[in-house]
Amino acid sequence: MVLGMGVPNTMNNRAKTASAVAAAVVLSGFLVGCTAQQPGFVTPGPGPGAGPVLERVVGADARAVLEAFKDRALVDHLEALQRVADDNDGNRASGTPGYERSARYVEEQLRAAGYSPVRQEFTYRRDGERVKSFNILADTEGSAENTIVVGGHLDSVQKGPGINDNGSGVAAVLETARWMKETGITPANRVRFAFWGAEEDDLDGSRHYIDELSAAEVRRTAAYLNVDMAASPNGVRAFHDGDGSDFGHAGPDGSQEIEDVFFRFFAENSLPAETTGFEGGSDYKPFVKAGIPSGGLFTGDVESKTRAQAQAFGGVAGKDLDSCYHRACDTISNINPELLKEMSGALAYATVSFAMARQG
Repeated sequence: MVLGMGVPNTMNNRAKTASAVAAAVVLSGFLVGCTAQQPGFVTPGPGPGAGPVLERVVGADARAVLEAFKDRALVDHLEALQRVADDNDGNRASGTPGYERSARYVEEQLRAAGYSPVRQEFTYRRDGERVKSFNILADTEGSAENTIVVGGHLDSVQKGPGINDNGSGVAAVLETARWMKETGITPANRVRFAFWGAEEDDLDGSRHYIDELSAAEVRRTAAYLNVDMAASPNGVRAFHDGDGSDFGHAGPDGSQEIEDVFFRFFAENSLPAETTGFEGGSDYKPFVKAGIPSGGLFTGDVESKTRAQAQAFGGVAGKDLDSCYHRACDTISNINPELLKEMSGALAYATVSFAMARQG
């Protein structure tokens, strides 16, 4: 994560109402029918990002998804990335042997689950020198006319192993991909799982991805879900303020519906949650700029936990949400495993909700 995402805003007294979903499908106990009204689910506005309209979203059982993720091997991935950093000068920065080994680990996991990951190569400048790096992309089945991109950055800063920032996001995306294969979910809409390079430099990997899309491909991208820092040791549960009602900076049209899906997950699991602003500090920025509906998850970095947050989420008021942010101490000891399970469950819930949406 690049510093500057903004302070999360508590939702304890908010009157937000999640958009209702309606359809009736049961799949492995995770997808259920809902009976409320049927809104248009993703309706990008005019301009370069104008794309498909998804509606009648199949409802996922939020409690069943969370229960499933309590048993997922999320920390195993973090331990593997820690070993990579330990063997490669203490970091996994883009353009280094540590990044290459991190990428091979992710690719091995994806192939074992039945995906065919590909590398999208790019170059960028760091400290005046040209650096080669790449993104990793892996697609599900489903209509490419309504592509859902689910991503998090794979690289760390050069100063440390980046286990919370953003090994935790990598674990969440990876386990969402694995879980979808294992449960036999066949998406109506293609999901593209993305592991971005060079986020810590200047969002270079995600910017390259957007720059390489044609205008038609941008229009066919129905939503982007980002996860960056999902296990902050003194963290909070936060998701992006899609409609701008809390921070004044709305995402593209359709972003409110993404916010609503995350709100629903936490509400149905009786988990306090907050919103955080679109401050441009992570890989959602190029998608927002392209007019693609966006949202995502965040558990906090250098901001101090308030008393209200400590009351809602536990932890220590007055202490940083992650005191090891961008430091050598961002190790396997710098995570909250329970928070990681909850945030990963939220990502999986949102992913399958959009993957099973129907075009209106």
